[in-house]
Amino acid sequence: MPPRTRGGYTSTAPRRRPTGSERRRRVQLREVEPEHPRHDRDETEEVLEGAPGGPIDRCILRSFHKHVAAKIWLGEDRAPLKLVNHGAKLQLWELDIERSRIYETVQWSGLAPLISCSHRVASRPMLSAFCERWQPETTTFHLPFGEMTITLDDVASILHIPITGSMISFSQPLRVDDANALLVELLGTTDVEASRETEQCRSPSVRLQWLRENFSTITDVSSDDDIDFATRAFLLNLVGCTLFADKSATSVGVVYLELFRDLSMVGSYAWGAACLAFMYRQLTTATRFEVRQLGGYLTLLQAWIYEHFPEMFSSPDMAYIESQPRALRWRPHVIPDSLQSLRERLDRLQSSDVCWEPYVDHRAEHPFPDIAWFSGCIKCGLVVEPYHPERVLRQFGHIQTIPPRPFAPPRPDRSILLDQYWERWTDHVLIDQSRGRRCHYSGESVAEYMAWYDRISHRIVQPPHLRSGFTTDARSSLPSHTASTSDSRNARALRLLRHVISGGRQQSGDYFWGALNEAHSILTGSDETSASHSTPSHAPASHSTPSPATRPFFCPPTFVYPPPASVDPPPALVDPPPAAVDPHPSSPVAPPAPPAGPIASTTVYVRSKRKKKT
Repeated sequence: MPPRTRGGYTSTAPRRRPTGSERRRRVQLREVEPEHPRHDRDETEEVLEGAPGGPIDRCILRSFHKHVAAKIWLGEDRAPLKLVNHGAKLQLWELDIERSRIYETVQWSGLAPLISCSHRVASRPMLSAFCERWQPETTTFHLPFGEMTITLDDVASILHIPITGSMISFSQPLRVDDANALLVELLGTTDVEASRETEQCRSPSVRLQWLRENFSTITDVSSDDDIDFATRAFLLNLVGCTLFADKSATSVGVVYLELFRDLSMVGSYAWGAACLAFMYRQLTTATRFEVRQLGGYLTLLQAWIYEHFPEMFSSPDMAYIESQPRALRWRPHVIPDSLQSLRERLDRLQSSDVCWEPYVDHRAEHPFPDIAWFSGCIKCGLVVEPYHPERVLRQFGHIQTIPPRPFAPPRPDRSILLDQYWERWTDHVLIDQSRGRRCHYSGESVAEYMAWYDRISHRIVQPPHLRSGFTTDARSSLPSHTASTSDSRNARALRLLRHVISGGRQQSGDYFWGALNEAHSILTGSDETSASHSTPSHAPASHSTPSPATRPFFCPPTFVYPPPASVDPPPALVDPPPAAVDPHPSSPVAPPAPPAGPIASTTVYVRSKRKKKT
């Protein structure tokens, strides 16, 4: 039967592939064809395009309607992500002097720094807040002042693992039967043990605990085959706990075992590039609202935040020396702030708050790698992610210009082309014209960059009507221009209370009540943002003050109290206060004498009266 073509006609002639000139002609015709406006946009996209914090132009962030930041802007919230961190598990399998042969191979592979630089603690609110700013189309963090990302230079400086070499490639996903065969061949297990383990994991994976239990007891006195088996098992456990930690949280894919087949070639891989591609994919997955977990090498992400935002999050280790990986420079700790407060802190970030070039002191020990200027795709097996240094020129000390549109990564089945592209990376680095000029000051950008960035990005994650200090009843009457935050209200209230405390004790009760009432109004957000409320007024007090609960939103308090300087002295008391009225004397003052007179005589009179009654 003759084959049927797409147009419905039958033809017996074989299908002819178009020539190169025909393909170019089709592309030119497609580019000349005018673009027609779309009328089939759904309601969600129109709302997001008009949102004050959302992208106005969807040419870059095409999938923003599925992003967690879009859901947060529309009023939905997501709890901090559950983190997959195996920093403590690495200490369960130590390579002591009795396992020196295994350690030599690990050191030759270039992965030995991972044993010591992995953080045991990871901050859930901090990493979740940065994950909400990750955009999959650009593989960058979108912050209020521009884009930032983890570069190959960051990976090399923070982890000290190789970022040059062969790409990690897999031709196709590994099946369970193939995984069992690899376990038998490369780890020396039996068919029954391999099948039982993969069945328990319900995937072509093995548990990290199973690797430790079966191979951690092998020492240098064992046979050569057993040492090779233990070395492969240790390397598989190492990359499963660090570079390729997935959301299973307990297992590692057997597919990585193929990389350790020839132990003499373990050091020829670009482990840092594969780690970065895997981290990009984990961040991309976590930007979906329904995802509740974050994988990848979280030490890399957390140390990157410490390096570039040292004044906000970091806690340096004073015993660090520059010959060590930069991940050891910081003491990991849990940020005490909530996720909502960290969102607001990131919303207020400015370019001057960033350390754009944190590795200046580290260059003597670890020079800048030229491959960090590579512009293309990086991969880890079947994971392919674009790498755009032209979008973060400020991290390289250059003036940020408007970057070209990001390119979509090719299909993973074209792995051979990607490997060849990576092997000739010197032909695909940014040229000097694309890098631009050096910065005159840190974080410099061209004049038109921020106007372009404001149009295509989502700069603010936390919407104004959901920021801390705003009540639910007042959201409907919130002015659109309001930009007050909890920190500014706290500062105003502290200035007011400090002014009251400095007035001393000779102040009326109405004055104290008025000061506390206005401080309460400021902290609850029921006070209008005005500098006049920070200084007491000279008007007389009013006795018709509505309570903060019934006062309308942003209505200034009607109670006005006199300043401390114009307070009249209180009337004489039966029991006058001590002579020293200064609550904070500059020099020690002798304690006042006990009161005499009226109080003493009254006491005697009462006692004598009681005696007469008895």
